[in-house]
Parts: sequence; structure tokens; C-alpha cells
Amino acid sequence: MWADDAALDAAERRLDEWESSLAERAERARTLSTTMRNLTGTARNADRTVEVTVDSTGLLIDLKLDEGTRQQPATHTARQILETTADARADLLRQVTAAAEETLGDDASAQAIIDSYRSRLLPDRGSNDARR
Repeated sequence: MWADDAALDAAERRLDEWESSLAERAERARTLSTTMRNLTGTARNADRTVEVTVDSTGLLIDLKLDEGTRQQPATHTARQILETTADARADLLRQVTAAAEETLGDDASAQAIIDSYRSRLLPDRGSNDARR
């Protein structure tokens, strides 16, 4: 099947390089997965009366309200919480972007991960999903 040993050696080298490349990509993916699982996003509003932290999926895991919130209408505080949560998710997206780019470089899979997080964390406020 092989015309000569040189062709066989070249084919074996290409297979070894391909296997090595796959192993390296798998290791980078594991590293990125671990890093991303541990990320959180945090934000404070302008007057520092509301602080929000979200986990790696964008879910609220901590909310700190300053005593000053007692002096304002509840609807104002609620709006501040929602806006600060959006800011915390934006902070998380910045971290996801940095981690993906650092780990995967300009690989298309890095951009796909970033785009996926962006669509989940910062949905278009005019879409049907945002109104649910």
C-alpha cells in the first residue's frame, strides 16, 4: 500500500502531530472549563448602596444593600438591583472573554463561547426572551 518507508513515516508523523494537537486542545478546554466554573461577576451602583454578585451562569448569589436604601422608595431600590445585576453580568462577560481569549487565543471556539455567554448574560432587552 505504501510506496516506500518515507511515505509511511510521513503519514505516522502527521498522525502523531494530529493526536498531539487534539490532546493539547482537550487540555486547554479542561483548563478553561475549570476557570469559567469559578468566575463570578460583581458590580456596585453609582451611590454604592447596592452590590450584586452573580455566579458563572449569571445567577444572583449575593446581594448587599446599604442602610441608605431604607430612605428611598422600594421601586427605586428594585430598579437599582436590576440595573446592578445587569452590570454584574457584564463584569462576568468581561472575565469570560478574557479567560477564553487567554486560553484559546483567536480560535473560533473562543468566539463561540463568548457569543454564547453574551446572548445569555446580556439578552436584547427588546426580545421576547427578555420579557419572560
